[in-house]
Amino acid sequence: MKKEPLVVLKDVWKIYQMGEVEVPALRGVTLNINKGDFVAIIGASGSGKSTMMNLVGCLDMPSKGHIFLKSRDITKLPESDLASLRGITIGFIFQLYNLIPTMNAYENVLLPLELQGIPDSIAAKRAREVLTLVGLGDKMHNLPTQLSGGEQQRVSIARSIVGDPEIILADEITGALDSVTGKEILQMLYRLWKEKGKTILLVTHDLKLAMYAHTIVELKDGKILSIKQNGAMKKFRRNKK
Repeated sequence: MKKEPLVVLKDVWKIYQMGEVEVPALRGVTLNINKGDFVAIIGASGSGKSTMMNLVGCLDMPSKGHIFLKSRDITKLPESDLASLRGITIGFIFQLYNLIPTMNAYENVLLPLELQGIPDSIAAKRAREVLTLVGLGDKMHNLPTQLSGGEQQRVSIARSIVGDPEIILADEITGALDSVTGKEILQMLYRLWKEKGKTILLVTHDLKLAMYAHTIVELKDGKILSIKQNGAMKKFRRNKK
């Protein structure tokens, strides 16, 4: 059965104006991300990875070309519709955890549901469920300063999935973590993909972490250098059985 594209980039350019100089960050990128896929975007610093992430996440607009999210051309949508897409369809996880320091883990996860106007009883149940899912059921009332870096990133992941988004965008999310904790975080993303059917777009400079993905897209100088189906991921899946 043919997979359904969730995100489509067609000849996408992103050009930044630096004084009188134009600096292209993406140069004619065309890519389909299917529903239920796990895609890793790799490449050296300055290759355009984070620019692509910001465009897919409706945080920025392309200079040229088109981006379709659930068959809707985001370049033609008003800001109110873009805000709705960001709030409901997309879950963001960043390298910096962006937790509110005066709120405990439960309150940080609850916040996006409150902003969406979800009824209190439903929001509370969801927040508890996702914190349990990421292994923090016993630390819901801890402040960020009372959690390790890995635990704070788990709270960030819980916050990103509490609204049940279709696509999760993860930008260098292990950059501030040690290698063991980083591996644990990637295994958690893998389970969200495998067991919950989430579509995941991961930006990373670490090829070892990219091996958890189903598809690896390599960028260089703003262009797609290669797209590979990941045999290492298939091996990893066999070993998990």
